[in-house]
Amino acid sequence: MALPDGIKREVIDGHSHIGEIEAFPFYGIDYPVKPIVYDFPRPKDFLSFMDKYAIERSLVMSNYGVPKPDQPFSLNPIVMEAATTTDRIRGLLWVSFVPRDRERTLEALKHAGEAGIVGLKTTFLLGGNPSPAEWDDETRELADMCFDAAEKHDYVFHFHTSPGGASDINNFIPMVEEYGKRVKIHLVHFGGGVSGHIKLVPKFLEWVKEGYQVYTDTSWAVGFGARWLLVEIEKQGIAGDRVLFGSDEPWSDFMSEYWKIEGAPVSEELKRMVFRENFEKLHGDRW
Repeated sequence: MALPDGIKREVIDGHSHIGEIEAFPFYGIDYPVKPIVYDFPRPKDFLSFMDKYAIERSLVMSNYGVPKPDQPFSLNPIVMEAATTTDRIRGLLWVSFVPRDRERTLEALKHAGEAGIVGLKTTFLLGGNPSPAEWDDETRELADMCFDAAEKHDYVFHFHTSPGGASDINNFIPMVEEYGKRVKIHLVHFGGGVSGHIKLVPKFLEWVKEGYQVYTDTSWAVGFGARWLLVEIEKQGIAGDRVLFGSDEPWSDFMSEYWKIEGAPVSEELKRMVFRENFEKLHGDRW
């Protein structure tokens, strides 16, 4: 595959989104806007994006962001279609711990184990909280069904993180420590902001030392975030196999996410691990 200008290597993208979202009057704006500018309605559109940036393989999940809980569930069929259309794509099923989403989550879990599906994905931006201390009995039941499915199928469970509110990394700590030794947990965006990075770098390395199956990507990482994480990994000699490259397209920007890793002051060996080898180790037998 020909490399575009500014790209030094083919990569595997461990976090990106497929499917179309509607324009919406976000944050009280008086008219609908679509801040991502473009999206990928069908698998062929996503493959064109992959070719543009010399992406060998990708892991996709529902495109979301509109504050409608049913919206990302509606894209699970597109994810499954993409994951079986080409060997270059695998997918995550969208689920939720929120009781109002019970039937949609149960429908999604029916597809666990099907061809091309390698994990689960959820966010608490659309309701709920990752901390088990906040769960009622219905929430606990749904969460356990999702974690049980992930354990049964040896799936990775992706969780959106961002600073403040329910998605703040502090709320994930008790969940990781309850479930993270039996289920692989991927904390998307590595905390998602300055406070998230500062809280998570030492905690993430501590979790790895203690045997928790935690993973992350550096999409949305603020300036120092990816650099600090990778430098600490080399300094301490742990967790090099727990960081995956993720573009988060179309919500982020491939080139900027790529250069957070390519431009980091770390070894070529660690860059190869992040761009390719860690993904192959984690998902290689499902391709």
